[in-house]
Amino acid sequence: MLALQQDAVHQPAVVRDITQPTPAAGQVLLKLHAAALNHRDVWIQKGQYAGIKLPCTLGADGSGEVVALGEGVNNLAVGAPVILYPGVDWGDGQRAQGRNFRVLGMPDPGTFAEYTTAAAAYVRPRPAHLDWAQAAALPLAGLTAYRAAFGRAQLQAGERVLVTGIGGGVALVAAQFCAAAGAEVWVTSGDDEKLARALALPLGLRGGANYKTEGWAKDLTKRAGGAFDVIIDSAAGAGFDALVDAAAPGGRIVFYGGTQGNITSLPPGKVFWKQLSILGTSMGSLQDFDAMLAFVNEHRLVPVVDKQFALAEGEAALRYLAAGQQLGKVVLAIA
Repeated sequence: MLALQQDAVHQPAVVRDITQPTPAAGQVLLKLHAAALNHRDVWIQKGQYAGIKLPCTLGADGSGEVVALGEGVNNLAVGAPVILYPGVDWGDGQRAQGRNFRVLGMPDPGTFAEYTTAAAAYVRPRPAHLDWAQAAALPLAGLTAYRAAFGRAQLQAGERVLVTGIGGGVALVAAQFCAAAGAEVWVTSGDDEKLARALALPLGLRGGANYKTEGWAKDLTKRAGGAFDVIIDSAAGAGFDALVDAAAPGGRIVFYGGTQGNITSLPPGKVFWKQLSILGTSMGSLQDFDAMLAFVNEHRLVPVVDKQFALAEGEAALRYLAAGQQLGKVVLAIA
């Protein structure tokens, strides 16, 4: 079978013919039809991810069909359309992942391949209203966004929400989820054109601001009719201070990434006087995943797919994602 593999850091990913896996007891063999990229794949390429073990087939997100069952698997049928939970060994606790938790696609073989094996416990039915590409775009972004909004921030209908960096796949899904839950959703981007594209999507967004504009937080708060009850962020860095300013008393700031580096300013007076909660989150449990899928099916939500590449164009897809021009998920169409 063909697979997109990363042999070493600072090297292009290579499509090559490797041995097709066989499902062990408790596993299934999947024929993948689509796989979505995440910035994690780019960070591995750049050597900017913890615990890198290469060579490996990259990819955490995939959709496909069951083509073979390992011994003892009786809850799935050959031919069933499915998607994968994008992690391994979360652990028994819901509050945080255990020490053995890891994201699919390094060191475990990932989804940038024609076939993969997976524990049957991590396989779920593909939402019937999604095609292969849309389904592949959902797992990691949807899981991260769902836990951030509902597991950590405890979002309630009617609250005012700010989602930063709206071009990213997680941010877009978070905005969709919050709007579907009855929140008033506002967004930011560092690119006016991308911001306009996001606001033109049928996601129910109220408006937004370019975070590179001086005084954007004060202006957006005024336009939104007040400060934000929930802020969902992926950047951290020097701009985090503005999020503290934009937060309402009793507000919750949840961040799932740090693309802008360490938080350089966190005024304690504002945090404690406003009674703010600052919460970290990353991925989510299998329980979160099932709750997310139920939410997507209930509201018939469709992830935004920005662009599709063939598996053979995998390195070009990674470079496109690294350039940061996408609005939504970048997907490999496999078969």
